Amino acid sequence: MLAALSIRDIVLIERLEIDFVRGLTVLTGETGAGKSILLDSLSLALGGRGDAGLVRAGATQGQVTAVFDVAADHPVRRVLADNEIDAQGEVILRRIQSADGRTRAFANDQAVSATLLREIGAQLVEIHGQHDDRALVDEHEHRRLLDAFGGLEAEVAAVGAAWTRWRKAARERDQMRARIDATRREADYLRAALEELDALKPVPGEEAELAAARHAMMQSEKIAADLKEAVDTLDGPGSPVPAVAGLMRRLERKAGGAPGRPGEPSLIDGVVKALGQALDLLEEARGGLDAALRAADFDPRVLEKTEERLFALRAAARKHDVTPDALAALRRTMTANLADLDQGEERLGRLEEEAAAAETAYMAAARTLSAARVKAAKALEAAVAGELPSLKLERARFLVDLAAEPSAAAASGIDRAEFHVQTNPGTRAGPILKVASGGELSRFLLALKVSLADRGSAPTLIFDEIDTGVGGAVAEAIGVRLGRLAERVQVISVTHAPQVAARADSHLLIAKEPVPGGAEDRVATRVVPLGAKARREEIARMLAGSVVTDEARAAAARLMAGA
Repeated sequence: MLAALSIRDIVLIERLEIDFVRGLTVLTGETGAGKSILLDSLSLALGGRGDAGLVRAGATQGQVTAVFDVAADHPVRRVLADNEIDAQGEVILRRIQSADGRTRAFANDQAVSATLLREIGAQLVEIHGQHDDRALVDEHEHRRLLDAFGGLEAEVAAVGAAWTRWRKAARERDQMRARIDATRREADYLRAALEELDALKPVPGEEAELAAARHAMMQSEKIAADLKEAVDTLDGPGSPVPAVAGLMRRLERKAGGAPGRPGEPSLIDGVVKALGQALDLLEEARGGLDAALRAADFDPRVLEKTEERLFALRAAARKHDVTPDALAALRRTMTANLADLDQGEERLGRLEEEAAAAETAYMAAARTLSAARVKAAKALEAAVAGELPSLKLERARFLVDLAAEPSAAAASGIDRAEFHVQTNPGTRAGPILKVASGGELSRFLLALKVSLADRGSAPTLIFDEIDTGVGGAVAEAIGVRLGRLAERVQVISVTHAPQVAARADSHLLIAKEPVPGGAEDRVATRVVPLGAKARREEIARMLAGSVVTDEARAAAARLMAGA
């Protein structure tokens, strides 16, 4: 239920705090006192369209906060939790309207979008009036209300689950069928390509290994030529080794006659030693070159085979527009596709059987639901018909236009439901919004809401002057029905009918008065909770007009006593 409403700087309201109670609350007051401002403010907090014109003149922004006390298992808590909003305790909706037209929305002090705020608000409050008939506009809402009246939520859920299974099975069947059709169209190409890939037998990572081996062999080929030239230099016809060796031997023979100091080696001995060391180093270098040449040696046939394999992999990759490493996966895919073609007919047959079985199960559940809806529709028609005479609609009929359309199957079933009315005998029945006048529409709506009681309704229902244009017995009947409805849900009614006001559990007077200390022509809207004596005086005013007489007070007392 709506527990409290706080309004700041909205139109004529500077600061207003209103506490609400369960049962029937009526809002009364002179025309222009600000009753519509209260509803516009609440609508803003519920996610309604913002308007810079709502901000009080001179203020930079207005703010409305609505506090709700809802059951622990109310669906709105799931919406909050699904959006990672604290779902414990009271539900507090807040909307800030700036004078520049921008708005900000909050749910339990967490910033939310206006769309989410509207979704939350729709589950908490319904506002109905002659020009606000949201519950009667949407055909899907008609079906939901019918299901709620018949207590068919479990059957609807079962149909929804059957629909999901059917659509899943049909989707798998269609995907398999499309896959087989596509594979069949490409079968010849696939077989030829797969034959090539089977012969190639690509392996992931092979291309990189072959490229590295080819690079190494090509580098070895270049180095080997240089190494062979170096070996020829040291060991070929132009080798300096024989000349150095001959020179060393000649000098060894001359060493004995070479000049030098007595008892010391001759000067040639050092030269001979150095030449010997040089010959040793040249021999060591030649051995190293031989070893390097042997290491760089490779078989050209290996390079040729490596290049053939590498180029074949790259050519196949270009042909199929993939990387060489993806050829193996492509081969497996092609193999699977051909297997699907060869074995797919059998699999498709199974999937078709499963889809057909799922469709049969769905249609059975949908027809069962459809039959239950027919019964619920008749019961709802009877329930609403029982309310119409007292509302001076005794010659009118309320009808549920229910039609099963298997071709329009959906998660909600195969039925189309729309509320129709016939306002007078002999006239053609039609959609309630097109046939009923404003006053009739309000009374049809009230009859429907009373029949539904707390089924399919938000926990708070607000009726905005649905008693306009009626009086006497009709107004009394409206008051009775609002009172009955308030036994199940919280009802707030803006009314000009004393018969309705007399039945209230809580009476709030909306008044417009000058602002103390303000400009001479400045006024503000205030809300005053009325006690028993003040209620009688206000109801008497509603009966008598501007001059309240003792007779009006007595009549008001009788209305209150009769309620």
